[in-house]
Amino acid sequence: MLDEYKTIKAVSEGYYTEKRSKFLAFAHPVSTTDEIKDIIASYRKKYYDARHVCYAYMLGAERTEFRANDDGEPSSTAGKPILGQINSNELTDILIVVVRYYGGVNLGTSGLIVAYREAAADAISHATVETRQVEDVVNYSFAYPQMNDVMRIVKEMQPRIIKQSYDNTCEIVLSIRKSEADELRNRLNSLL
Repeated sequence: MLDEYKTIKAVSEGYYTEKRSKFLAFAHPVSTTDEIKDIIASYRKKYYDARHVCYAYMLGAERTEFRANDDGEPSSTAGKPILGQINSNELTDILIVVVRYYGGVNLGTSGLIVAYREAAADAISHATVETRQVEDVVNYSFAYPQMNDVMRIVKEMQPRIIKQSYDNTCEIVLSIRKSEADELRNRLNSLL
């Protein structure tokens, strides 16, 4: 079961130049498409005088939600090379935007592919890559006399405690690595 993924910790930048064309690359950690749309809109506004604002993103630990956009460059010469760098580094929850300032000389399709790939690779090389766990949330309700048994399991398995309330019925909300979630549920349910 896949319960780890790699992403970047913070925004990083990269740069590439070829025949007076400048390629400014920005890698962002992201988690939603709405967040991605806002970031792309901000780059289009900030770099309004640039010829192209191309991008690619990958979302989710399963790496199934992705998109590549050429923004007017010849088909598959910008977005795909950027996405290729995301894939070759096995990253997810990432957006890479590459802003191109045209230098007056056409680079050709192979030149564009190299330029966008290198700009994206430079942004990734300046990023801090971290491995994160895919977590599952476990909710558990129990009677107060079971408190010691529940807390013993929590101490042994070390899930992250998200929320807890101790009233007539006690409730605890835990977050644990996905591969260990079933074991935690089974151990807690065996107390009933």
